[in-house]
Amino acid sequence: MTVGASGVTVASAVDDGGPAGAVGRPEGRRGGPAAWARPWPFVLAGMPLGLLAVAAWFGRHVRPSADEWCFLPVVRDEGISGLLGKFWFTDNGRLGNGLLVGLYAEFPVAGHQWFGFVSGLVMLVLLWALVVQVLRRAGQEVPRGVPLFVAAMVCAVFLFATPNTYKTFYWPAASVSHTVAPVLACAAVLLPLLCSRGRAGRITAVVSAALAGVFLGTLSEEASVVALVVLAGVVLFAHRILAAPVRRVARLWSLAGAAGVVVGTLLLFFSPGSRNRRERYGAESASMLSPDSLLGSLRGYAEILGTVFGTWQYLGAVGAGVLLGLVARDRPGRAPVLPRKPLLLGLGTAAFLVAGLLCTVITYPVFGERVVTTERTWNDYLLLLVGLLVVAGAFLGRALRPSVRGRRSAGTVAAAAAVCAATVLSLMGPLADLGRDMQVRAERWDHQDRYLREGAARGAKELPYTPTPVARMLEPFGQQGRKVWPAQCVADYYRLDKVTYSERLP
Repeated sequence: MTVGASGVTVASAVDDGGPAGAVGRPEGRRGGPAAWARPWPFVLAGMPLGLLAVAAWFGRHVRPSADEWCFLPVVRDEGISGLLGKFWFTDNGRLGNGLLVGLYAEFPVAGHQWFGFVSGLVMLVLLWALVVQVLRRAGQEVPRGVPLFVAAMVCAVFLFATPNTYKTFYWPAASVSHTVAPVLACAAVLLPLLCSRGRAGRITAVVSAALAGVFLGTLSEEASVVALVVLAGVVLFAHRILAAPVRRVARLWSLAGAAGVVVGTLLLFFSPGSRNRRERYGAESASMLSPDSLLGSLRGYAEILGTVFGTWQYLGAVGAGVLLGLVARDRPGRAPVLPRKPLLLGLGTAAFLVAGLLCTVITYPVFGERVVTTERTWNDYLLLLVGLLVVAGAFLGRALRPSVRGRRSAGTVAAAAAVCAATVLSLMGPLADLGRDMQVRAERWDHQDRYLREGAARGAKELPYTPTPVARMLEPFGQQGRKVWPAQCVADYYRLDKVTYSERLP
């Protein structure tokens, strides 16, 4: 019996036909490196998992805000189909987005409270499965718990190293479009390919990529751009980074996925809702290519990159990769089909820079200079950056292996683990502060919610409303009452004719 990258005990003849022996196990020794190697990945995984658990616990303080005031009455009165119709004909054309929004809006406040836990768990499981499959296809095996640790660190850095964790993780409307979307896209397109076996498996992977692409095209424009850039890179450079047996199917899979994304994007672009949105923001398709818009996009993107690369917590992803590279060993009995070449880093970096710039270009006509402070739109390409940092760390760890042996090897592993621990600890403080702010807002929101419901039950048609903002979220009557949106949606939610601005809670 042996231990593979998945972290489960399997028979040596199972799966790829080769042994999946424990990493670096010295035969005939008890209490040596293999003994301390068994529990440490799970101990390390406990740090980012603990951060995720605390974040999920704070999710009980989430309450509706911004766009969600307008989604909830529609789902209550017309169901998810009504919200899909609103998105398609009026708002933005994002059918896939409307479906996911409708799923949590079916359970108004509870859906918001549980969204962080459910979405965080889904992202963690998908990334864990991806790490396991990528290691297998790269011909690597690691101690049990290492894939879980890497996936948890990716989640922690991706979700909490951002300048605005609330809009990244807790605000369901933004998370569906820009946080969950890239993870779902990555898993839905990659997992069928990585798990495929034989002709039927390859056909399934190609069909799955096409269907996932169509859904992605109607879920998030920015995530679609990132997917197209990455898939185009696979088509163009498969001969440089992939083993010969899989190049043809990888190119076919990439083309199918890209075709699906294009079909979904065209459905979205020509929908009545998308036309309405472009007219509402004055953002016709040609405007993003105007000189002023392009220059503004470049300036904004440079500021975004400055913020991202100035955030040292992203080193946590590098630390996780270094640890992975130090403990991984070649899997005997099967040649790797995924790349282990530094060229992958260069191509990946180019894909990240191009995808990020294109995402900024397409969002600039809507947000203008505020694209620099609309952090939620960065997440579509930041997941790619976090993945690249893990890969860079893995290459570095692999390069260090020949020069670190015995106690020096343990010290290097400990140093990488310390970077990860420092990252998690540094993220805990801001998260705790945000949790307190969310609790204050939840108490104020609940008090006002009872007042408005009781007033509506008494037959009132017009009641005062006091904004309860958190983390720069939009609220009705922003700017001291000058900005009204979405006040009418609040009135609809409470079945009132109108709500008016009030500076004090009732």
